[in-house]
Amino acid sequence: MSDATTGSETATTDDRITVYSDYVCPFCYLGRRSLSEYQSEREERLEIDWRPFDLRSGKRNPDGTIDHDADDGKDDAYYEQAKTNVRKLREKYGADQMEVELATDVDSLPAQLVSVAVRDQSDYETWLDFDERVFEALWHDGRDIGSADVLVDIATAVGVDADFVREVLDDEERRSALEAQFREAQQQGITGVPTFAYEGHAARGAVPPEQLKRLVEGA
Repeated sequence: MSDATTGSETATTDDRITVYSDYVCPFCYLGRRSLSEYQSEREERLEIDWRPFDLRSGKRNPDGTIDHDADDGKDDAYYEQAKTNVRKLREKYGADQMEVELATDVDSLPAQLVSVAVRDQSDYETWLDFDERVFEALWHDGRDIGSADVLVDIATAVGVDADFVREVLDDEERRSALEAQFREAQQQGITGVPTFAYEGHAARGAVPPEQLKRLVEGA
């Protein structure tokens, strides 16, 4: 999904775009498609400063499970409109491999836990590879990214040790730290995803590449 270059160069702060997203958000996947298209047009490297966001927080029980019957104000009409919007953007961004339109029964918290750990303890390209494969596992293949076995499969494919993944998933301190990141995002005014932020400006939604260009380059 990404066209970021590899090599020994180190990106500066100005070469990073902050992206708030949740793996279970179809528009986050489509927004990343748009970002990849914009990245492919740039001469300079643009890294993703990913910030996790929990779309299921309002339905999450104290034990971390999701109450799928909890009323979140989204009715059948909302989901039908969401599907329509997904289909339009899928065609617009050439996301032909996107087989799943919505993932309302999937919990992304385990995937976000592992992704944060990989980001913090690996190089950027390893994290980016893992991140993209999580999106693809869900939206291309319909796999349950809340499953430890699925996450182990994805992680080992990019060179991350399986035992590390399972340790991360069982680490309550990591879970608490992730929940703190969710709260921090909300305190910063993030109410929906994807949200792209750059030097004090932001764009929300699966916006087109030209809007991302204006956000970053002011042109």
